[in-house]
Amino acid sequence: MKVFNPYNTLALHNCFGCAKKNPIGLALEFELIGDEVICEWLPTANYQGFEGMLHGGIISTIMDEVGAWAVQLILKTAGVTSELNVKYLKPVRISNGAIKVKAKPGEQIERLVNVNVELLDGNGKLCVEAHIQYFVFPEKIAKEKFRYPGIEAFFAPKN
Repeated sequence: MKVFNPYNTLALHNCFGCAKKNPIGLALEFELIGDEVICEWLPTANYQGFEGMLHGGIISTIMDEVGAWAVQLILKTAGVTSELNVKYLKPVRISNGAIKVKAKPGEQIERLVNVNVELLDGNGKLCVEAHIQYFVFPEKIAKEKFRYPGIEAFFAPKN
């Protein structure tokens, strides 16, 4: 199920990962499929490190963004990154086309939740794994301090 980004309706929303109006941002979009958040994105040379390869910092940024959306969509709250561990298994070649990133929450101990994230290249090969820990907030605090709109807002019809 395609996810609506309600933050794009906020005047000051300029997230590098998901804001549509950020001219240098990634403009990521998301789907919720079962208990995973999926993001497909077509890298361009603007985001390369070594010639023809997606920059490692961009990779970790995308993985963190998709993981954060898993917190919002599956755990129904907001959180902040506490720890980010990325394992680069093989280069992500831009010429292979759109990448697919999958995030799934795992173990949660009190207010810390672990999210497992995978990045597959355009050929469907696993290139990067990340284990990200988020400090999550009760929904009331998420709404007050992080503008978390509530789960219903992510599935609102687009007008």
